[in-house]
Amino acid sequence: MRVPAELVGTRVTRTAFDHQVRISFTDHAPDGRIRVEGELVIETPFTLTDSSGHQAQLMPATGPSLAPVLGLFAKCVTETEVTGQGTLSLGFDDGTRLSIEPDPDYESWNLSGSGIDPVLVGPGGETDWQH
Repeated sequence: MRVPAELVGTRVTRTAFDHQVRISFTDHAPDGRIRVEGELVIETPFTLTDSSGHQAQLMPATGPSLAPVLGLFAKCVTETEVTGQGTLSLGFDDGTRLSIEPDPDYESWNLSGSGIDPVLVGPGGETDWQH
């Protein structure tokens, strides 16, 4: 699987919560066309670390406790990294970091959209990440 480097330069354009956490990203090419339009779906616990270093351990389907994710709106992705069996780490222009580890029993995260290769990290994680 490919590390989603295409996310660098995109902005968070939408966040949504239900039994999953959904974060939408968009970026435009110099000619105004959409370069990337993607959606990250988080289905297991994840960590959001703000620019001051405060870590929030978050869980989908927990309603108001997901409020820190709202702070990602309009932030620009500056770094994408996948380590180990599929731990996704996204860095943002204000210093915030989002991290999602693989879950032994459930799909932890997936990414899909246009201008980006689809990724699904299933139970136990994935191997053979291409950088």
